[in-house]
Amino acid sequence: VVEDYFDKAGLSSYLSGVTVDQGLGYRSVTAEATGTFRTQFMHMTGLDTLTIPATGTAEERIDSVEISLILDVSGSMNSNNRLPNLKVAAQDFVDQMVENTQDGTMSMSIIPYATQVSLSQNFMDELNVDVVHNYSRCINFTAADFNDTFVTTAQPLTQTMHFDPWWSSDRRDDDPISLVKRPVCEPSSAREILVMQKDKTVLKNFIANLSARGNTSIDLGMKWGTALLDPAIRPAIGGLIADGDVPADFSARPLAFDNSDVLKVVVLMTDGQNTSQYYIDDAYRTGDSDIWWNEQEERYSVYSPDNDAWFWPGDYPAWPRNVWADHPYGQDGNGCYGSSPGSMTTCGNYNWPGDTARLTYPELWAYTPIRGNVKINYEDWDPNAWSNWFYAVRKYSNTTAKNNRAYDICDAAKAKDVIVFTIGFEAPYAGREVLRNCASSEFHFFDVDGLEIADAFDSIATSIRKLRLTQ
Repeated sequence: VVEDYFDKAGLSSYLSGVTVDQGLGYRSVTAEATGTFRTQFMHMTGLDTLTIPATGTAEERIDSVEISLILDVSGSMNSNNRLPNLKVAAQDFVDQMVENTQDGTMSMSIIPYATQVSLSQNFMDELNVDVVHNYSRCINFTAADFNDTFVTTAQPLTQTMHFDPWWSSDRRDDDPISLVKRPVCEPSSAREILVMQKDKTVLKNFIANLSARGNTSIDLGMKWGTALLDPAIRPAIGGLIADGDVPADFSARPLAFDNSDVLKVVVLMTDGQNTSQYYIDDAYRTGDSDIWWNEQEERYSVYSPDNDAWFWPGDYPAWPRNVWADHPYGQDGNGCYGSSPGSMTTCGNYNWPGDTARLTYPELWAYTPIRGNVKINYEDWDPNAWSNWFYAVRKYSNTTAKNNRAYDICDAAKAKDVIVFTIGFEAPYAGREVLRNCASSEFHFFDVDGLEIADAFDSIATSIRKLRLTQ
């Protein structure tokens, strides 16, 4: 460019040299020129000309890159070899980014998402969460939360309940007792956000351990991806550095949006489309439930306020079973039971085996799927069992609502000059449309199949390297 400029100006003879110094994320061009001019008075002393030296330098440099890699790990990623192909492509992307940036200048967060996005215990401890249980760690956001990119350490956040909205099989009678099989929020380190790392081994090992289950929440993945680029989360990053979870290099991150020395990038990938996100109605989140549990006998008792009596569900060989009583199963002493609340005529001083304890709602949902609770405890006697104990309990945000939230958070990110790349990996039309609208431009959206996903990540890595030299 320098040589062409001098040539077109007719000054090529004056250009004495051009030096290019380039490396990881920067390029510096220095030009030297020399000219002469005839003296007006000094020629009388014998000095007819003087030399005119000139030097100029132009520099392209972005000192820092912050990347949020948002990866779909919903159940459909188990199809058609998608998850293995994603892992290879994402690991190659990590290699390219680490090898083409100076140590400590590139931070990468990985946000695996399905129905929900899980946090580590240390990360959640840094936030202002109304903790109602300790089984898992996810956050329910409101629609308004998607209008901006931030998550602060001061804003009140609602914890997602630990529950299973799909399965019917009971987990409380397992030996040993186990949590519900398919919770919307998974308590696994392989599903938790990996916050701001620079070491490629750490990043690649995390990707290698990803597994696929659950629904698809593109909006939630994008919300957490942008939050980790917003300086409002910086106090939490400081806490994670103190815990040893984040390298100390990143104590000032995320950098300000208007800092010209940082490039902020989102890479958002899905193979699907937004599907229903389930949550527990507020009335069933805290406090005591109407369910008692006898651990020794592995039996429930259900209190009916309308009947002021307990129903004892049970299958053979449990006895007595499917009867009404004036106490939960397992209470010693005098008591009565019968076939209906009004016919509890079998009475005596009984020594029912085991101890019974009333379950809180968090304890109930953590081990008993919502469907299982209806089928085991209510369906045999309550004609409104499904209305009262399934549809009233299990609420959800539908696809349309989640698409709108995705558009809102993508617009908020782009308004702050975050560069958004999106990858539709064998995704249906509806999912591709969300990604197409979320991307920074039509050229930032990739629609790929099979092994083409590696080409998409490679192209994004190349684009990021070029962007670092042109910002």
